[in-house]
Amino acid sequence: MNESFLRWIFFAGFAPLLALVLILAFAPRIPLSYNFRNLIVRWRTTLLTMLAFTLVVGLMTVMLAFVNGMYALSQGSSVPGNVMVLADGSLDEAFSDLGYGDIDLLANKDYVRRITAPGGDATHSVPLLSWELYQVVNQELPNAAVGGRARRFVQTRGVEDPVISSQVHNLTLRDGSWFDPGAGVQAVAGGGNEQYVQAVLGGGIARAMGQDVGKPSLTIGDTFTLGPRRWVVVGIMNSAGKTFDSEIWAKRKVVGEMLRKDTRSTAVFRVAEGLDSAEVAKAMTKEFKSPAILAQTEAAYFEKLNSTNQGFLFAIQFVTVFMAIGGIFGVMNTMFAAVAQRTREIGVLRILGFARWQILVSFFLEALLLALLGGLLGCALGLVSNGLSATSQMSGKSVMLELVVGPWILLSGLGFSLLMGCIGGLLPAVSAVRLKVLDSLR
Repeated sequence: MNESFLRWIFFAGFAPLLALVLILAFAPRIPLSYNFRNLIVRWRTTLLTMLAFTLVVGLMTVMLAFVNGMYALSQGSSVPGNVMVLADGSLDEAFSDLGYGDIDLLANKDYVRRITAPGGDATHSVPLLSWELYQVVNQELPNAAVGGRARRFVQTRGVEDPVISSQVHNLTLRDGSWFDPGAGVQAVAGGGNEQYVQAVLGGGIARAMGQDVGKPSLTIGDTFTLGPRRWVVVGIMNSAGKTFDSEIWAKRKVVGEMLRKDTRSTAVFRVAEGLDSAEVAKAMTKEFKSPAILAQTEAAYFEKLNSTNQGFLFAIQFVTVFMAIGGIFGVMNTMFAAVAQRTREIGVLRILGFARWQILVSFFLEALLLALLGGLLGCALGLVSNGLSATSQMSGKSVMLELVVGPWILLSGLGFSLLMGCIGGLLPAVSAVRLKVLDSLR
């Protein structure tokens, strides 16, 4: 994700702390023991102030982890060396229709990598090319009658040969097997003469659909309704961290007939060894004209989907500013109240010979210490969200992702807390040292 925003928060927050440490290293007679004793004696106020920092930093950490998970999802879905082919003018495969024509010659091009045919026949090679039909299908949920969400939009990907397509996308099976590339359907015990569509599910959609029927996840042999047909689960993919985690794979011809769209939306292939995928994509776009196509590296395609992430990041920056303002005023209010309660103590410190600037540093340090402790607790609270599942939208696609709490997120959370403590504690500290000795002792 965009780390410049996180670095700015980190350095802005830790700069005053570093300056204060340098002052303490060379400045004598800062009444630190008084501050530590005050934090313990007034422990209720200390805990409430820390709680404000904890909640703000914890919320910020979770929001940034969500954005980080979106970036990780888009980056993890692309495979180096893959080229993605869409119809010209299509920004997303959901709106692409490659049809037929010159594009059928793609399988014979020299720049398409070839591998040994599935089954181990070394005398025969096949292109590492996946013809795909991507569609979003409206699914009625089984719990709609009891007040649950009525429908879900399910991403369905029809492919010709699941073994080849899985190698193109670097996917493996966690359970079961790939669907039969020949028929793509099968009879199910108790299902009569009906032919169920064989489905291979991403782990995320398997969990989501399992919850519909009160299970942690759908498993091999489970059935469900999607569109006008019944489906049976034959395999579960190892797809965590990829957009395919939210997809159902089936035979392209079966999916096309069911959706009345017997065509192809996407072609994805691996370029031959030694070739640059970006250069191949650029040349392809000029080469094929019937139909006209848009070829791009798979990494470039998913990078464009990150526009959604940029929107999330901007929204978080906007919310962070308002959280910072609220947190600063909260800290300021607490510290002003603390100064009002301790006017006599400030006067005693002045009588004992402590200079105004020494008292200023001590009160400022107290605010930063509360910010540091609250920030650490907030980061610990946000760290609990690491690895949790969430659902979001990416360029109109409903995707399942895992929240990722990275090191820069934790560091920026601490910096953010210290920045609030710095601004919120400065004015009360200045007001404390402006008190006259006789006025403070009245």
